Amino acid sequence: MMRMWMTNPSTMCRKHLLGEHVECHMLVGALARKKSIAGYIKRHQLEPKSVLVRHNALADEMKKRGYAHKSPLTSPDMSYLPKQAQEEEINVFKSTLELHNRCFRCKQFT
Repeated sequence: MMRMWMTNPSTMCRKHLLGEHVECHMLVGALARKKSIAGYIKRHQLEPKSVLVRHNALADEMKKRGYAHKSPLTSPDMSYLPKQAQEEEINVFKSTLELHNRCFRCKQFT
């Protein structure tokens, strides 16, 4: 399952920070293979246009915490996706609430 929380990386626990980082790589891989991400878009779990910026924000936070980061990402080709999927945006407020309901460690960071 892929998911982009889009919440401030400094407020994420280690598990969710590293997990979302991996999922950015998974998303770029799926896009490179021109896989369907329609289900994730329908559930408002991905923001494809922001994957590179988001990955870099997560990587910056990882470095701040002293974690190693050796996996740069390049911008994926999303031209095969419908325009609506390309422009999907995550509601950061709702996403952050859901993350905090799921993870007491992330909730403690705020």
